[in-house]
Amino acid sequence: MECPKCRGHMRTYERNGVHIEQCDNCRGIFLDHGELEALTRMESQWAQQHHAPPPAPGGPAWGAPHHGHYGHHRNRSWVGMLFSS
Repeated sequence: MECPKCRGHMRTYERNGVHIEQCDNCRGIFLDHGELEALTRMESQWAQQHHAPPPAPGGPAWGAPHHGHYGHHRNRSWVGMLFSS
């Protein structure tokens, strides 16, 4: 399979019944119809089982500067752990 962004080689990973395509070159992640919803549903179920606190309301908007949080690590979500190496 060829990456639609950079034309690199794509690999398919299967995680809990969801097929995820990731480019070896640009590391882009591509999902088929319905896969984002499936991942979101699994994220919600995982958070309920692990009693994760809800996200803080009123976070910065997309593109807003990150005031001095470099090197700060947040608790990773299930989806974040899905793609961690």
